[in-house]
Amino acid sequence: MATIRDVSKLAGVSVATVSRVLNRSGYVGAATEAKVTAAMEALSYKPSETARSLAGKQSSMIALMVPDLLNPFFPELALAIETCASAYGYTVILCNSNNDAEKERKLFDLLVHKRVDGLILSSYTATPKQIIALQDRGIPVVVVDNGFPGQPILSLIARNREGAREAVRHLLKQGCSKIGHLSGPADVTAARDRRQGYADECAALPWFSSSLIEQGDFQAEGGYDAAKRLLDREPGIDGIFAGNDAMAIGALKLLHERGSRVPDDMRVIGFDGIRVPMVVPELSTMVQPIYEMGEQAMQQLHRLIGGEDVKRETIELNTSLLVRRSSSR
Repeated sequence: MATIRDVSKLAGVSVATVSRVLNRSGYVGAATEAKVTAAMEALSYKPSETARSLAGKQSSMIALMVPDLLNPFFPELALAIETCASAYGYTVILCNSNNDAEKERKLFDLLVHKRVDGLILSSYTATPKQIIALQDRGIPVVVVDNGFPGQPILSLIARNREGAREAVRHLLKQGCSKIGHLSGPADVTAARDRRQGYADECAALPWFSSSLIEQGDFQAEGGYDAAKRLLDREPGIDGIFAGNDAMAIGALKLLHERGSRVPDDMRVIGFDGIRVPMVVPELSTMVQPIYEMGEQAMQQLHRLIGGEDVKRETIELNTSLLVRRSSSR
């Protein structure tokens, strides 16, 4: 006997969308309703009253899962998502995975059990297979700040490679003659793209070497440690492009402890555009449109929950250079 999940799979929509068609509740586009109806007819699906009741239970809750709430990027993202979700009538459940893959896996199972209507996910550890499995279990997913090109996953991400190139060009214009890069986690698309953008601008310069790239972890403590390894190995560096603002802040702390004057002895630029007013000197950065990213993520998730035919692809947003004291002559 066919189940509601069989119908959702054949129609290519979520279980929640099938339930809306069955119960005539909530918005469903005409084309989507036609696909669901055709799938039910093809499978000879006859929902019982119990099935109708169960199918019609919507939580009006969506989940936001982030890897590190201590990184100011994510509270700003959460603010945008919560504001937009509230306008649509959703309550947001905030989950912090602490970059722990096992904790993340358990949270995924919990969200399915709690029957959330959708998930906005920022993760350094989730695999495409896990995300697609969530979608197959009836949980629409939108990924932010990471991308999975070639996979049926809707993602929003900054133009990281182009932004990194602009950051390096800025340091070169400020007179830097040897620039090092603090890279983020190797398996994160954003980190790889920023590292590639750095290499695009520096590879042809006579001083460039792969030893000028040091991997960090997108956290301030990791940026401090990575900057220490980099500067101990390459003492002639006079510019640092950090893969995110948190690592740039860690690098600034190390430079202060070593008595290196910023920007006189060393110029530093980060990436993200988080709000860090108490950092001295103020940090130059490549600004991601964090609030816009959160708004768009919620808008796209609402469309997915409603059963609209949304293309699952990677959407790139523009970045902008914000020059402050840490990099300017």
